[in-house]
Amino acid sequence: MKFTRYCRSLLSTPAMAVERYTKSHQSGADIAMVDLEDSVPPARKEEARRLAEEFFALPSTKLARSAVRINSLSGPDGLRDLIAITRYRVKPDLVLIPMAESPRDIEIAAGALGADCPETEFLAVVETPLGIEHAPAIAAAGHRLRGLVFGSADYAFAVGARLSWEALAHARARVVNSARATGVEAMDAPFFEVADLAGLRREAGLARDFGFSGKIAVHPRQLALINDTFSPDEELLAHARRVVAAGLENGRSVTVVDGVMVGMPFFEASQRLIEQFDPPRPDGSHHAQHQPQRHPQDHAPTDTPNHATET
Repeated sequence: MKFTRYCRSLLSTPAMAVERYTKSHQSGADIAMVDLEDSVPPARKEEARRLAEEFFALPSTKLARSAVRINSLSGPDGLRDLIAITRYRVKPDLVLIPMAESPRDIEIAAGALGADCPETEFLAVVETPLGIEHAPAIAAAGHRLRGLVFGSADYAFAVGARLSWEALAHARARVVNSARATGVEAMDAPFFEVADLAGLRREAGLARDFGFSGKIAVHPRQLALINDTFSPDEELLAHARRVVAAGLENGRSVTVVDGVMVGMPFFEASQRLIEQFDPPRPDGSHHAQHQPQRHPQDHAPTDTPNHATET
């Protein structure tokens, strides 16, 4: 399995909900996103673009990677979003490109942002039948593209499928394979039943086992479970430490750890895992001894799912 802190979780906040901006950045999501697309009515798109600038200009208390979901580049609002972003005082870390159906969508975004946003990266949302067919080409669209996101709701509606894991397994597998074939990340669609944490745990586990890097949250209460699911547990980290120690001891030549033959790829993967999830303390000990439990008690949230996204 591949684990990364780049995109275990993403939480969306409507651009019009300015009062939620700070909480979004401090929610525990790896990516805090302001949404200009589905959550904004057509008559308020321009207002949303102006308000969204403040999402990126918050004080340094931000804990998440900042992102913005623009409108589809098949219409004028998407291009207007990109032009507005170039004028922001602080640029987003990521731009989500919805309804991506060809590499041209990524090329348009890169060309519009140009030298004004040199550090901004892209996630392409694949959520149409044509997008699924072209997923391999989209995933290879350029160095600024960091991953693919599967949009289950729009895809299921377009093909007339149920919004279940089994019905959409083929599309999910194609997204993951396309992403991994080109070395980029893959994020799974949201689990929309906010009160059903057991269902979320099952679907997040399936997504992890499929090879997804993370999953979108529709409510802050889902974040802890999602982050936990897409993080290595203590047993895996302990094994990684043993592999790294064995590699240091024998000069990274092939050796046996826990009865398994390991070589350079294992050493490198274990080292990356430790660097991201178990960095040593100043005294040389590690942090992983207090990993969260894999199976927190299920309970229904008491507040309403006001962060929902239709990705």
